[in-house]
Amino acid sequence: MYESRRLRIQQQYFRQQLIVKGLIFLTGLIVVGFIFSFLLFAWYARDLPSPTKLSQAPTASTVFYDRDGNILYEMYKDKNRMPVAFADLPTYLKQATISIEDKNFYHHGGVSEMGIIRSVIDLIIKHRLEGGSTITQQLIKNVLLNSNRSISRKIKEAILAFEAEKKYTKDEILTMYLNEAPYGGTIWGVGSAAMTYFGKPVKDLNLVECAILAGLPQDPSYYSPYIGKNDAWKGRAQDVLRRMREDGYITDKQEKKADADVEAYGFAPPKMAINAPHFVFYVKDLVDKDYGPQLIEQGVKIKTTLSLPVEQTVEKIVKDEIEKLKGYNATNAAVVVLDSQTGEILAMDGSYDYNDPKFGKFNAALGLRQPGSAVKPITYSLAFEKGYTPATVLMDVKTDFPDQGGKNYSPVNYDGKFRGPVQLRFALGNSINIPAVKLLAMVGIKNFLQRAYDMGLTQLAPTQDNLNRFGLSVTLGGGETTLLDLTSAYEVFADGGVKKQPSSILDISDFKGNTIYKQVKMDEKRITSPEVAFLISHILSDNNARMAEFGPNSYLNIPGKTVAVKTGTTDDKRDNWTVGYTNSITVGVWVGNNDNSPMNPKIASGITGASPIWYDIMRELLKKYDDGIIAKPNDVKAVTIDSYLGGLPKDNQPTRTEYFIVGTEPKTISPFYKTLKIARADGKLANDVQIKRGDYDQKDCIVITEDDPVSTDGINRWQQAINDWAKNQPDDRLKCPTDTSSASSDSVIVQIKSPGDQAMVGTGNVDVQAKVYSVVDIKNVKIYLNDNQVQSIDGNNRDIDQNVSIGSDGVYRIKVAATNNNGQTGDSTINLYVGVTPTPTPTPTSP
Repeated sequence: MYESRRLRIQQQYFRQQLIVKGLIFLTGLIVVGFIFSFLLFAWYARDLPSPTKLSQAPTASTVFYDRDGNILYEMYKDKNRMPVAFADLPTYLKQATISIEDKNFYHHGGVSEMGIIRSVIDLIIKHRLEGGSTITQQLIKNVLLNSNRSISRKIKEAILAFEAEKKYTKDEILTMYLNEAPYGGTIWGVGSAAMTYFGKPVKDLNLVECAILAGLPQDPSYYSPYIGKNDAWKGRAQDVLRRMREDGYITDKQEKKADADVEAYGFAPPKMAINAPHFVFYVKDLVDKDYGPQLIEQGVKIKTTLSLPVEQTVEKIVKDEIEKLKGYNATNAAVVVLDSQTGEILAMDGSYDYNDPKFGKFNAALGLRQPGSAVKPITYSLAFEKGYTPATVLMDVKTDFPDQGGKNYSPVNYDGKFRGPVQLRFALGNSINIPAVKLLAMVGIKNFLQRAYDMGLTQLAPTQDNLNRFGLSVTLGGGETTLLDLTSAYEVFADGGVKKQPSSILDISDFKGNTIYKQVKMDEKRITSPEVAFLISHILSDNNARMAEFGPNSYLNIPGKTVAVKTGTTDDKRDNWTVGYTNSITVGVWVGNNDNSPMNPKIASGITGASPIWYDIMRELLKKYDDGIIAKPNDVKAVTIDSYLGGLPKDNQPTRTEYFIVGTEPKTISPFYKTLKIARADGKLANDVQIKRGDYDQKDCIVITEDDPVSTDGINRWQQAINDWAKNQPDDRLKCPTDTSSASSDSVIVQIKSPGDQAMVGTGNVDVQAKVYSVVDIKNVKIYLNDNQVQSIDGNNRDIDQNVSIGSDGVYRIKVAATNNNGQTGDSTINLYVGVTPTPTPTPTSP
């Protein structure tokens, strides 16, 4: 009992000691933390600007330059403030701003404790510092500091916010904030914003207009009614109204009416002094994505890849040509020009007129549209990799492709004609549809989607959804892509099979000369071999290869220049494309309507639509840039071939020269040339019996055959279509029989091939080989030795190879007899000599 009491006393003593030490440690930690915080704040406060300079801070603009230093656009250049007194600020504007930005503005001392906690949580969870700023802090950031997301900036911001709250009243701080806040583009302060967006002084703004303005400063570039994304300002304004209602500033009824007014609100189009507007805002979006909108707002210099002279040439040609297309119900066009060697964007024109009130602001170069036949070269590049050649023949005949999207697919050509045998050079050059669909079936849809994705057509990724969605029509443009992506895909062929992502920014720096970003060598990925890129480029630059469809003087042919080019038009005439390239530049053109309505059916590739625009642009640019395609690789050779069926020259058939990747060139004449044995009995193909008897005539024929890789029921629809086409052709060589004659169907012919008749053999096993000929299946074959049956073989055996045992010397007779299913028989007999010499047949002598 004594020991127990002593133990309790010791435990109580240890607990007291632990508590005392803990209190000492905690006190020390608080003291150290206080000292550290004091020193930290003192350190950051040593060189801080005075809050008295809040309204005296210098301004800076963000300037976009082209590659040669020409100014494209000065964003926020002129902070044209119209100072507004607190008394002139509408109550709704003050309430809306406080609700959406800092609901406890009138109750804190410059910094929100909850905001700081949220920032710390975001820093821990998201690994980045964001949010948590009061209106006072935002004023400090906008005027005295910068937008860098760092702990040091937040500390400085908090220190200055505390100081500002001591020096100014809440109403003064709110007034300064509203006069200094960015509202999009060059618009700073609510006075300038009210006049720009609504054409009225601030004091005259209504509830809806106040809500719209209050929502802009958080991200003015995104929420701007002029340069923002997808009417984002509407949702933001409605968020402001909801906050106002939650904070008790407006009623439910007022919110609902204001929401409806927001949806119906319209803005007059802005007047902007800007070059290459679609490109500028494309670059701005990229900068916002990578660095956040604060970088644009703080003011930087952005040197882009764009060439202003090229852009101006493009814009003028597009505007002039669209005027000529009004009769075709084609109201818009877009153009992308890339440097073929670097992938840099030299021009981007997203519409014929940026200031068009209906659709000018929409960048059609980035819109998803169906490319039509412009994607065919992707299919052909795969085929050339798999050993097919520009001389490979495919049949352009009316063909059904079953189970394509749950129904049969029967593609037709642009002109409704079918051309019979077509070599791939001319199939691609003339953009013939049926060979392209067959070629896709041969190389595989999944392989096509992977290749398209690798070349930059991101919407055609080989996902399971896309594999389920797309059929063989995807090679005719059944998917969707953008003009920028499609032009970039063609740049792969221009650069010898190497993919570079399109780039638009050379460098970004601040106005002190500090580099924020500098372009380094872009990542490259080899997509296809130089040999395949050369074959595609050579075909697309061959005016003779496309002459049948486009004629000798189409807009695809630039006299005196070597340029590769391909067109594309969707079946319903909603999209018309032309994309072409040289070693130096790649130019893509789209023509259509922003609302996706069809154009006049008279729109024709190579004659109207995109091709004249492409022609004029390329012709002008080639005055400065070089023409020509990739040089012929060493592993590509020229071979003289048969112009008709693509093999080596045959007899007096016309010939031409074609390029082949070494190892794929033809070694013989085309296998479609055949000499057939025609049965004399009925003019069909001679059967085995007729051939054995010599009961046939020979005929030179052209027999074109194709397998059907997409058939699921064993029916070769490709061959059926070829046979139907051949029946109506004037060339008699194509009218050769395909069915085998049934004449002499009851006959059975047996030929003993080994040993020969009267052969000398040794004792033991003798190998007897025989061939049986019969139109009807064979039922049984028997082998006899000196009239004694020694073998019996059931079934449709036509090649006999059996051993017959011979035990002693002498003369032996071997007979092979066959019976077919009709009961008809045939046989053949030979004599063999074993250990004896054959008696020669006496030679008759003259009397």
